[in-house]
Amino acid sequence: MTVSSFLLAILAVFPADDAANPVVEPSAKLEKLWGEGEFTEGGALAADGAILFSDIGDRIMRFDPSTGKTTVFREPSGRANGLIFDPKGRLIVAEGANTGGNRRISITETDGTVRTLADRWQGKRFNSPNDVAVDSKGRVYFSDPRYVGDEPRELDFEAVFRVDPDGAVTRLETSAKKPNGLVVSPDDKTLYIADNGSARRVLLALDLDAAGAASNPRVLYDFGDGRGIDGMTVTTDGRIVATAGTRDKAAVWVFTPDGKVQGVIPTPEPPANVEFGGPDSKTLYIMAGKSLFRIPTTMTGHHPSKPRG
Repeated sequence: MTVSSFLLAILAVFPADDAANPVVEPSAKLEKLWGEGEFTEGGALAADGAILFSDIGDRIMRFDPSTGKTTVFREPSGRANGLIFDPKGRLIVAEGANTGGNRRISITETDGTVRTLADRWQGKRFNSPNDVAVDSKGRVYFSDPRYVGDEPRELDFEAVFRVDPDGAVTRLETSAKKPNGLVVSPDDKTLYIADNGSARRVLLALDLDAAGAASNPRVLYDFGDGRGIDGMTVTTDGRIVATAGTRDKAAVWVFTPDGKVQGVIPTPEPPANVEFGGPDSKTLYIMAGKSLFRIPTTMTGHHPSKPRG
C-alpha cells in the first residue's frame, strides 16, 4: 500500500470533535520525502525555507524543498533531538544523552558558530534535553526527561526549564513528571507540555506571565494508557498540532486551544515531531520512524522567527 492510499484508507477511522473544520483538504496526500534515517525527530524551518530535522543516530539533516534533496547539516550532532529557530534566526538544539550526547541546549549563531547555551542547573548536569520552544522575547523553554542513556544522573527529577536571554536558568513548576514535547502559544501566554511517562500521558497547559513564569497547570487531554504526545507545534490561530496516539493508532493530532480534538492525520510510521513549512507555512512536515513526510493542510504554522521563504 502506498503512503497516500494508506492515508486515504484510514482517515475515517479517526473522528474529530469538530468535523466541520477539516485540517487537510479531502484530496490531500501524504508524501514520503526521505526514509534513510535511524529515528527522525526535531523539525525547524530555516530562513531559506529548508527544513532541518534530527536523525537521532547523531546527525541533523536538511531537506531542501526547491531540489527535493536531503543532505547532512551537522554530524555529529551531540544527539540532537528538538530543534527550533529563535526570533534572531539562531538555531536552538536540545542535545540529549547516550553515546555522543552533549546533554545540553546549544545555540548556533547565524555565522555558524556553535556554543553551549545551558548544560547545568545549580551546578548539576541535565538528564537529557529533549525538546525546545522559544517565545517572542527569545526565552528558551526545554524539557529534560531521561528516556535513554547510561550516564550517571546528577538530577533526581525530570523537569521543564527556562533559559533567559542573559543565560539564567530557571526550573519551572509544571506538575509534569516526565515532560517531553512543548510549545509556546503565538501570544506568549500559554505553555503546552506533553507529560508522557508511566505516571500519565496527558497534554498540559500552563499560563505564562510577562516574565516567562508558568502557573496554573491543567490537563487539556488525557490519552489514558495510550501512546501520549511526543513533539508538537502550533498554528497562527493557536491550535496545537501534536504527534500522538492511542496504542494502535499513532498519528498527528490537532487540538483546539481548549483541548478538543479537531482532526487526526494518520501516518504509516510512528510520528515523533512536526513542523510547518512552505511559502505560506501551510505544509506540515512530519518526522516519523526513519522517515520525513509532508502533507498540505488548511492550517498556517506559527514560527517565532521570520523565514524569508
